[in-house]
Amino acid sequence: MIGTVVNTIAVVVGSCVGLCLKKGISERYKKSFFQVIGLVTLSLGIAMVVDMKQILVCVFAMIVGSWLGTWCNLEKKIEHLGDKLKNCLRIKNEKFSEGLITAFLLFCVGSMTILGAIQEGLGMSSDLILTKSILDGFSSIILASVFGISVLLSALPLFLFQALLTLLAMQLAPFFTAEMINVLTSVGGVMLVGLGFNILEIKKIPISNMLPSLIFVCLFMFLYQYINF
Repeated sequence: MIGTVVNTIAVVVGSCVGLCLKKGISERYKKSFFQVIGLVTLSLGIAMVVDMKQILVCVFAMIVGSWLGTWCNLEKKIEHLGDKLKNCLRIKNEKFSEGLITAFLLFCVGSMTILGAIQEGLGMSSDLILTKSILDGFSSIILASVFGISVLLSALPLFLFQALLTLLAMQLAPFFTAEMINVLTSVGGVMLVGLGFNILEIKKIPISNMLPSLIFVCLFMFLYQYINF
């Protein structure tokens, strides 16, 4: 799991650099960085959705996943958890919870995360996840300069998510086919498009409520592949 460890360290180091730069950046430049993050997030999401296959599976998984997330009120629970953490750390940043969710989604739902962790879990190569580490390191500098310490704290769920995915890949290697990775990437792309809208303040979309969709799309694809076996 060397790639996941390096990725986590890169985010920690990048976030620390961003926090140091934040103090010397005026609000005008912070707003500009914020817009850049929103546009890049939107572009990444669109790029991930362009090659979408098994559209019906993706749509159905997102409907069911969003319904479950809304029923469980995941968005509010995550925000509440973020607020409790913010109060414990005595942080006054109003964008703390938003920064935590934004950083986690950007670092964890992309195709490089999924494919890289799976490749490492299968013992193939760590090159992809190490390349992602470099990109995440630079991204975390900008994110931390805008959102603050929440980006640094996102390194923990990042590590847990990628480590879990790598361990799952070790145990369920045949399950992670190219088609499975495609639908996971596509659903993640849709979520990033929504996240981009949130960051740019175009429309407030409860992205956290859609997180169960990542689980359901795996289940539905497994059933689809089993039926068509």
